[in-house]
Amino acid sequence: MDLDELADNIRAWASELGFQQVGITDTDLSRCSADLRRWIGQGLHGTMGYMARNVEKRLQPERLVDSTIRIISARMDYMPADTLPPLPENDGSAYLARYALGRDYHKTVRRRLARLASRINASAGGHYRAFTDSAPVLEKPLADKAGIGWTGKNTLLLNEDAGSMFFLGEIYTNIPLPVSTIGASDQCGACKACINVCPTGAITGPRRLDARKCISYLTIEHKGTIPLELREAVGNRVFGCDDCQLVCPWNRYATRTAEADFAPRHGLDSASLAELLSWDEATFSAKTEGMALRRVNYRQWVRNLAVAAGNAPYGKKLVDLLRQRRADADEMVAEHIDWALARQANGQAIRVCGRTAGGRT
Repeated sequence: MDLDELADNIRAWASELGFQQVGITDTDLSRCSADLRRWIGQGLHGTMGYMARNVEKRLQPERLVDSTIRIISARMDYMPADTLPPLPENDGSAYLARYALGRDYHKTVRRRLARLASRINASAGGHYRAFTDSAPVLEKPLADKAGIGWTGKNTLLLNEDAGSMFFLGEIYTNIPLPVSTIGASDQCGACKACINVCPTGAITGPRRLDARKCISYLTIEHKGTIPLELREAVGNRVFGCDDCQLVCPWNRYATRTAEADFAPRHGLDSASLAELLSWDEATFSAKTEGMALRRVNYRQWVRNLAVAAGNAPYGKKLVDLLRQRRADADEMVAEHIDWALARQANGQAIRVCGRTAGGRT
């Protein structure tokens, strides 16, 4: 078996399946060990307990999948529009992270990776297992090693041809494929746009993230109360945050995806807070079926909308909907709704981006 030819074939097959780039790396992640252990040791992962579990399997892929010696890293672009949207404003609209507007990427990317693995197996035998943000896998460090891009100051992977708006997936294999020899060098330079724009100051330094302050963490991963001191900075972001990507100069080169799966559903790229607050739990379940929005439950959804409503300009319809949602809210959600109602009543809602935390204006 000609392994160089097989690697070339893998890249061609991946392209046919909708991936824009493929790289191959070994399993040595020792350079990540100290940083990962320090990050967890300092509690910067917040309530994401799964990050503190299976650390050895993250750092040593062969412990996760026995006999793994190579990892195929693949990139699939997801930006659904021709241009990036402006930074979110508290104007009564709801902002959802661009990656979550369409079909759940786990389903699309993992299915394509499985098809790629089957094709490799048919050609060369071997063992394979595909992942997409679905196991203790250090996706970004692996993609960095495989030459897909470099780790930016916002901790996301950056690519000079695609910015950062792409999904990553991996195939673990026992086939000794040639590793990618050309890696991407750090091209962030002196730029600090992502650090300066972060509404909550979650990016504490180059490649340093305090997840406990990150709006993506607060609105998705975190199940409980959003801290009072961070609510205003959340603005109108009801599921995730793209600010550090929207200002990144490299995302000027991001191109629109050709994947129909990632096209926005239900007008969520331009929805109002009032429209989303009108959804009862049955509507939420129906509208979000097959989407990454299911990463939050309905109570988190209402909690997030309440915070955004508390930051929005006064609106009678918004107030009426908040009261309607409060009728069957539990204690945690009700507290956020009460906060929003108080701000609406007192005229504290503002029409700016909410970048007041950490001295940002």
